[in-house]
Amino acid sequence: MKTKTVNLLKTDNIIKIGKEELLSSALSKLASSHDAAFVFNDEKKTEFAGLINPYFCLIKSSLPANTKVSHCLFHPPKIYTNSSISKVAQSMNDSKIHYLPVFNEQEVLLGIISARRMLTALQDSQVFKVTIESIIKQNKRPLAIVNENDSISTAVNLFKKTKLSKLIVVNKEGRLKGLLSYYDLINFLITPKHKEQRGDKVGGKTNFNLQKISNFSKTYILTLIKTDTMDMALKMIIEKKIGSVVIIDQDRKPVGIITTKDFLTLIIRTEKQKIVEITEKNLSKYNHFIVKRFFQNLKKIVYKLPNIIKAKLFVSENKHGGLYRVVLSLFPKKGSIKVI
Repeated sequence: MKTKTVNLLKTDNIIKIGKEELLSSALSKLASSHDAAFVFNDEKKTEFAGLINPYFCLIKSSLPANTKVSHCLFHPPKIYTNSSISKVAQSMNDSKIHYLPVFNEQEVLLGIISARRMLTALQDSQVFKVTIESIIKQNKRPLAIVNENDSISTAVNLFKKTKLSKLIVVNKEGRLKGLLSYYDLINFLITPKHKEQRGDKVGGKTNFNLQKISNFSKTYILTLIKTDTMDMALKMIIEKKIGSVVIIDQDRKPVGIITTKDFLTLIIRTEKQKIVEITEKNLSKYNHFIVKRFFQNLKKIVYKLPNIIKAKLFVSENKHGGLYRVVLSLFPKKGSIKVI
């Protein structure tokens, strides 16, 4: 991938706040679960201190709304203008934050880089032309599913247990009904505990924690099927500005979910550059051209194989022509070499 981090730098419309601002105010400025507010020590907003993110403030920790942001800062991984796209993608996945600060060699903050900006620039890349089914099989992670009639407390506990940002909501038949993200609950999770919360027992109403998930989940959902491709999912996410696509079967029952993390993982896997080597012996000019084209297609296939880290292709031609010997060796992460 030829795209460079420095070319994706964003310098405007960055959420900047002072360290004395309250958590409730900071979180109200965010637009998604993986968004971030950038905190500065000085009034001119030049001395970067850290950032605020919903996951670290509300799910990993349960901080009250009146906490000063200086007491709940998250120190993100440092990205530099010469950092590889793979490094950026890995840092976003590890930190669960899709907006990271970018520094120069003198440690001066130049701007930020976002997952959406990066994926938009790379959306036509060959790496995303794989089936959704292949990604679901590689993930091997169970779906986080809740019933629309479950309580919000059930959802919050599942968010904390799975460390996921979205839960799939189904009805009693198991059919897709919506999505619930912890961002959808921000306004209620940061309500001071000593104050009356939405739905506290007034006239027989149940409190917030006991309310049904269906009262808070989003019903507008992007859906695809397993045989569709990742580039289709990415284009939908970019165009609709929604962070995930639910994968359903013929009965509209969820069988998977594709999120920004999956696209970042594909970038990481590709940029680690699997080694694909070719050795030729006695090839004519014409056959060299034919083998070269075959080799380019072979590299694309090898890059898509999740457990293969290296491949060697040996092609020889009889000196008198007409007889070929082709050997393909595949080197897995674990186990024996496969020779074809």
